[in-house]
Amino acid sequence: MRPNRLSATASNEAVLTRYSRRELTRRAAALGVSVPAITALLAIEARGQATPAAPPEGDPIRIGASVSTTGTNGRTGLYQQEAYMLWEAQKNASGGVLSRPVEMVIYDDQSDPTTGSRLYERLITEDEVDLILGPYASGVTLAAAQITERYGYPMLVAGASAGEIWDSGLLYVFGVYSIAQDYFRDIVLNIAPEQGYATAAVIYEDAVFPTSTGQGAVAHCADAGIEVVIEEAYPQRATDVSSVLTKIREADPDMLIGGSYLPDSVLITRQSKELGVNPRLFAFSVGAAQPEFIETLADDANFVLGPSMWEPGIDTEGNQEFFDAYMEMWGREPDYHSATGYAGCQILERAVNDGGDLDLENLRETLLGLTMNTVLPGEYSVDETGKQIGHIPLTVQWQEGAKVLVAPEELMTGELTLPTPTWEERG
Repeated sequence: MRPNRLSATASNEAVLTRYSRRELTRRAAALGVSVPAITALLAIEARGQATPAAPPEGDPIRIGASVSTTGTNGRTGLYQQEAYMLWEAQKNASGGVLSRPVEMVIYDDQSDPTTGSRLYERLITEDEVDLILGPYASGVTLAAAQITERYGYPMLVAGASAGEIWDSGLLYVFGVYSIAQDYFRDIVLNIAPEQGYATAAVIYEDAVFPTSTGQGAVAHCADAGIEVVIEEAYPQRATDVSSVLTKIREADPDMLIGGSYLPDSVLITRQSKELGVNPRLFAFSVGAAQPEFIETLADDANFVLGPSMWEPGIDTEGNQEFFDAYMEMWGREPDYHSATGYAGCQILERAVNDGGDLDLENLRETLLGLTMNTVLPGEYSVDETGKQIGHIPLTVQWQEGAKVLVAPEELMTGELTLPTPTWEERG
């Protein structure tokens, strides 16, 4: 699944003919990207248009967000920011929104909820943005939502999924993908019983999202009749989880499930190897679905499962075009955080166009009643609280250095490989 370089080259030449070098440089500078990147984006739009769209006119629609591009979640949040910027460039190359250009105003919240809430206050009161998109991570989102709620700004939650966001009585938050409590649903309710697994250890970082995923896994274990022999939280930004892993080694459960981000999913895997922790199934949220997981752990990532909200090979509306455009702009494959960020933009665009204006109450009502397809599996559809109910979560497994989609059955790209060999058997 790589861009068609021949057709891209031909289209790029057409773009260079259509736009002056000065105009391309101006557009690239406004977006903070290179001239080749903006040229590629304009070419992608041109390939899909029989007649070029009229350029957007008037004052830009300003869309604000803070995204974690540094701090603990910086590597993950960067994917989301890149998707926001890709969508911005595409809209400005293809007629804008409501025939107006769009302008992203994005700050780095440094993976800190307090900083995130302060930045959303700034976006609304000082930058006077017209619309809002959500930050990355549930803790930051829950803090920022207190601000956007106060000012009546609907927020597309494109980088968070803890159920607490929608259980807290907020009226202006709208989910883009499945809630965290259901991340391990397929693994616990379907895969584990099929394998005959009867016991589990569930550990999670002491933060909003990891706790939601971990406690959701515990609840699903209860439903499946699986005994949770260990349930334990570990500190945020932990650099050593050997004490809980030693307990797990002694309990010898069938499954080790981790409510985690990328850094701690890598940490748990490494220390499990060092300590000889050998469950029949490893599963981690967030980290296990990211390219950096295999890049960091190499062969030690094999056999690990994880929930994913999107994968490149799924057959969804516009997915191939999104993948190609992202590759051309950023020079790397998107991960599911890229896709959820992009889907948030798609939903916001559709809701604004359907409403016909930027009235925030009108936008809220439109988002409540909207059903639509995005690049994600399933569809955008929310309940009365704004919680996402139409998205289909996926489960992936690393096999011989490749990520294989193993659930749900109708979307599988390969067969599950279990049980996980012991570390000694792997050599």
